[in-house]
Amino acid sequence: MEITEEIINKRKRKKMHINSDINVLGSLPDWNLIKVFLSEDMVSIKEKGGIHTYTAIKTDKSVKRFEKAIKATLIQNKKPELETIIRQAIKSNTTSAETLILLFWNATINNDLLFLLNDKVFFPAFYSGRVSIKNDEVVACIKDLKETQDDLKKWSEITITTTASKYLTLLMKFGLMEGSVNKSIIHPNLSDTMFVLFVYWLTAISEKQNLLNSEWLKYSFNEKQTFIERLLQKKFSKYFNVVYTGDKLSIEPIKTYDSIYEYSNKS
Repeated sequence: MEITEEIINKRKRKKMHINSDINVLGSLPDWNLIKVFLSEDMVSIKEKGGIHTYTAIKTDKSVKRFEKAIKATLIQNKKPELETIIRQAIKSNTTSAETLILLFWNATINNDLLFLLNDKVFFPAFYSGRVSIKNDEVVACIKDLKETQDDLKKWSEITITTTASKYLTLLMKFGLMEGSVNKSIIHPNLSDTMFVLFVYWLTAISEKQNLLNSEWLKYSFNEKQTFIERLLQKKFSKYFNVVYTGDKLSIEPIKTYDSIYEYSNKS
């Protein structure tokens, strides 16, 4: 799948905001905290017995740091209809393979550095058929971005190296890589349920009317033609209406966003 500089340049023009959430989430030892912070915060946690009621993480300061990253990167979404799906998935099963993919999609929307590293490092390796990604590749990418991104100019060598390592660790937590020293790329095969949810996600988040030009299409983990062939299968016609002319693609969801997660899981 073609990766173009147009996507990167578009984000640059928008004034990117780069933070340390990749480091924080890459260090998160207890992903069940994600479900806790759907409805709780540090104030309510303290009122209900303190952090040790919920996690083995020792200090309030650490949990508060995780809370901020979890809410900003993993849970929230600028599209309320998509945040509804994310919340339903987390509530159902926070650490299932399918929920982790949804969290990967959502985190990429919310975190500019994650988006850039996916676009510059992960997906080029993924779609070229490579089996692994080295930490040095991520370091080189961040250093390249440092030349143009103000938020990165103050980053030290150790911060860059740590972030590169945590990025690969985060991909492992999302279920997209495996291994310890030499991390291998995993190629997810989306279930029918996840494929439906991806289509709804793609339709809501894409800014282009012609979805063939969407920067998010590669997040289906399929080549464009493979994605289209699956999209046009009759079994999915109860979920969305598709208009495909060969060079243009539009999709109209049939179900509401607040019902599609439950409906697709029961179908």
